[in-house]
Amino acid sequence: MRLTRRKLALALVAAREMASRPAPQPPSSSDDDLKARRDLMRANAAAVAKVEIPMATEPAFQFKA
Repeated sequence: MRLTRRKLALALVAAREMASRPAPQPPSSSDDDLKARRDLMRANAAAVAKVEIPMATEPAFQFKA
């Protein structure tokens, strides 16, 4: 199995986040479920935004039409 550096970094970040987060409790109603899912999405987006990936991680490429 081959992993790129980016996939390895994402796997490590995800594993660390999963280990530090308690198991979510199922919400009682659909409104609570929607709010919980939005909160989880915001928390995940904030965690991903904290990780900095240097420009040298992947080589530059050009799209040609």
